[in-house]
Amino acid sequence: MRPVPFLLALVTFALPAGPASAEPPGFKQLAIGDPAPDFSLPGVDGKTHALKDFADAKVLVVIFTCNHCPTANAYTTRVQKLHDDFKDKGVALVAISPNDPLAVRLDELGYTDIGDSFEDMKVRAKEKAITYPYLYDGETQKVSLAYGVLATPHVFVFDRDRKLRYNGRIDDAEVKEVKSHDARNAIEAVLAGRPVPAEKTRVFGCSTKWAEKREDARKAAEKWDKEPVTLEEIDDAGVAKLVKNDSKKLLVVNVWATWCGPCVAELPEFVTMNRMYRGRDFRLVTLCLDDPDKKDAALKVLTEKKVAAANYLVKTADRDKFADVLDKEWPGPVPHTLVIAPGGKVIYRKTGSIDPLEVRRAVVGFLGRTY
Repeated sequence: MRPVPFLLALVTFALPAGPASAEPPGFKQLAIGDPAPDFSLPGVDGKTHALKDFADAKVLVVIFTCNHCPTANAYTTRVQKLHDDFKDKGVALVAISPNDPLAVRLDELGYTDIGDSFEDMKVRAKEKAITYPYLYDGETQKVSLAYGVLATPHVFVFDRDRKLRYNGRIDDAEVKEVKSHDARNAIEAVLAGRPVPAEKTRVFGCSTKWAEKREDARKAAEKWDKEPVTLEEIDDAGVAKLVKNDSKKLLVVNVWATWCGPCVAELPEFVTMNRMYRGRDFRLVTLCLDDPDKKDAALKVLTEKKVAAANYLVKTADRDKFADVLDKEWPGPVPHTLVIAPGGKVIYRKTGSIDPLEVRRAVVGFLGRTY
């Protein structure tokens, strides 16, 4: 299963009672009192986890979440805390990613550094030191359909008999002060044998990416592939002004040349980043070091690679002066990549081929993973 390259994620506010009109065939919202649908899914730990594996738990908490959604990202720490707080009290917590990674558009990934593939889930689990089972349902989505997942995150709390006692959100505040700890309250009530204070709550987050949305993702990619690609000239003064970054946008600058194989090979990674983040305060600039009389050849490469960004051909009489203006720490080889914050501070630099994940993490580390 290959990782999917990855802005604003569609945010869903929905009542957990009854399916939304756009849900796919087989979708069924669980009602309070319904039994937990069975599952047997691969986890990021290399094991297959089934419903029966948690038979000894007094309470089973199933949280549908994902990598890319800014709302889900905001709750990652709180989900881990739920697990930590209740793991020794007879509560089992399982997280499941419901999304088909091929149904996620690149412009829905502006708050993340990775997508929703199974391999990407392993990356996120390692990064966040996730200790609860994190399972993948993106292959068939049968489990997500059976539970009736409206958005990520979406919580289902079952009692010892595996009857649904709570259906809804984790709490009432994504990034603001929490006033209603709905999922926690439900878990504590079930453990104590009390009625759950609020059995149903609205869920909010990114809509579930059902396989039916693959066509939309494909059409979006086709549209972006047709965007015009241009190449203008820039002199030393222009470069100096560029790297000062007197703007509100995070600037990614990639220095490349047509005669540099690694440069050309990694251009698609920058196209992906541009499509992911350009809906936010983000700008991609490429600087080509080909001779000015090779402009047509450079434009041809950029067009083939579909680099619809701010592309410039460097026109300088002194390569050392250009290098000093661009980045005094640059030793000279290409490719060379900079991530420059507003005001001109370099927050990432790399001479040589990039690790795309490192660059994406630098971008979302500055822009933020949540709204």
